[in-house]
Amino acid sequence: MNANHIAKRTALLMTSAASALILPIVPTLAGPAFDACAAEASSQYEAGFESIGMETWDIDAAAAIKACSEALKEEPDSAQLKGWLARAYFADGDTESAVPLFEEAAEGGHVVALAIYGDMLTTGDGVDTDMERGAQLLLEGSEAGFALAQNSMGLSYDFGEGVEQDYTQAARWYRAAAEQGMAKAQSNLGLMYQEGLGVPLDYVAAAAWFEKAVAQGDVSAQVNLGKVLQDGLGQDVNLERAVELYRLAADQGDMYGQNNLAFLLENGEGVEKDVAEAAELYQLAGDQGMALAKHNLALLYEDGRGVKQDYAKALQLYKEAAEGGEMRAAVNLGLLYMDGLGTEVDYAEALKWTQTAADENQPIGLNNMGHIYENGLGVDVDLELAKSYYQQSADLGYQLAIDNLARLNSGVGSGGGKTKSK
Repeated sequence: MNANHIAKRTALLMTSAASALILPIVPTLAGPAFDACAAEASSQYEAGFESIGMETWDIDAAAAIKACSEALKEEPDSAQLKGWLARAYFADGDTESAVPLFEEAAEGGHVVALAIYGDMLTTGDGVDTDMERGAQLLLEGSEAGFALAQNSMGLSYDFGEGVEQDYTQAARWYRAAAEQGMAKAQSNLGLMYQEGLGVPLDYVAAAAWFEKAVAQGDVSAQVNLGKVLQDGLGQDVNLERAVELYRLAADQGDMYGQNNLAFLLENGEGVEKDVAEAAELYQLAGDQGMALAKHNLALLYEDGRGVKQDYAKALQLYKEAAEGGEMRAAVNLGLLYMDGLGTEVDYAEALKWTQTAADENQPIGLNNMGHIYENGLGVDVDLELAKSYYQQSADLGYQLAIDNLARLNSGVGSGGGKTKSK
């Protein structure tokens, strides 16, 4: 049951030092109303507003909308005020009011508008998805030196959203934002080093960037650094610190931190074993839709560890996890249907879910398909097809399949072996 999952990259935007020739907009007329709006809705990554700017989620939307609306009355042509007011509406969840303002502010070159509106277009958040235009706006903001735009530009290149996938460009823009101190970009750049994408594989550099982001309390970096320390990538294993980092993330409600901490608690690695707490954490992560956590919790319900044994509950969790793409759960769901645990024996469902896993080259699923055809479980006996499945699994190094294939080839015995996936 590998619960060690690297946290997904999280977005918003960034740019490069090489593009510093393009200067950000600065106010031509700054009075008390302008200053009041800036204090409520500016970004800390905007030149001149580093000390008062804030993250979007920290904005007091009502106060910002009031202040920026008043300021815009005095300076109705200010792209900067339009961008800030749009950001305030966006923070309030009012994209209908935000979008027209973002359009005007982006046309006027306001970096905050370019970044946030570019991100909205890329993700389809409150507007129709237009990744190409989103990337164009992000690039403009990135070339103006705005860290938020640069990070999102990195994401666009990383995942090929609106641009051709290019890991070198992704790393370039992540770095530009990271060097301005943006924690999310530091974590993202660390992942590029950890995976060797666009930069040389370098676990030491990865950990160093993760540490910078951890120092700012970034949740993704806490999980990512915990994984590096858990696996001993480029350094000695440090399970105790991995536990601390995962707990920091878990306490902030991060599902990856919850799942990874649960795994260590379940197995008593770096912390005193506590399967009951592990089950609670898996539940929290599963409630957020994490397929792997649902699979891990299902294993506990199937075995009665940390929770009362409940095959029906295990079956439901395996099904949800399998539908979420976790192929180990598909294997185990097939076995419950095959053995009639938590349900009636249903070979058709067993075949369906086992085949689902096998189609994704899951080695245990391939082996179990061999078992189904060798023993005619809801299908006609077909030893050649069974051998084929065993061979595919054996080619992936799965020992039970190697043994089953050798047995069939020798003509000794029948029945085969099937097993659960952890």
